[in-house]
Amino acid sequence: MSYAYTGNILHIDLSSKKYWIEHPSETFYRTYWGGKALALYYMLKEIEPYTDLLSPDNLLIFAPSVLIGTPAPAIPRYTVCAKSPLTGTQGEAEAGGWWGPELKKAGFDAIIIKGRSKTPVYLWIKDATQLWGKDTGTTQRIIKEELADDRYR
Repeated sequence: MSYAYTGNILHIDLSSKKYWIEHPSETFYRTYWGGKALALYYMLKEIEPYTDLLSPDNLLIFAPSVLIGTPAPAIPRYTVCAKSPLTGTQGEAEAGGWWGPELKKAGFDAIIIKGRSKTPVYLWIKDATQLWGKDTGTTQRIIKEELADDRYR
């Protein structure tokens, strides 16, 4: 596997609170490079055409660019994708910052989330009821204090 990929895609089902790691082939990565292409592949493969946008069957996909984790400078971009409430088709956004590179350092080329949790959770996949209704800054501070480490992002 090329060093631009980890070879691991994390699938999370919030309804069952289970996860599994997929190990796609090199051919898969040569076809769906990462970011938008990888996200669209999973949307077309796993979401039925008339799935309700707010259904637990919709997916939320985080897919970093193929260039994240390589020596290429200033390219920490990742795609977030789901079925759009505006168009009913693929809706996506791109962002930069630490999240994409940290996901690659954690050993994943993408995270695909489906289902619906009965209580709020964060990706450490544990009960996060105490965070319900808090703003982003407060939530981040509470998580860092709870985990006793300022390096969490």
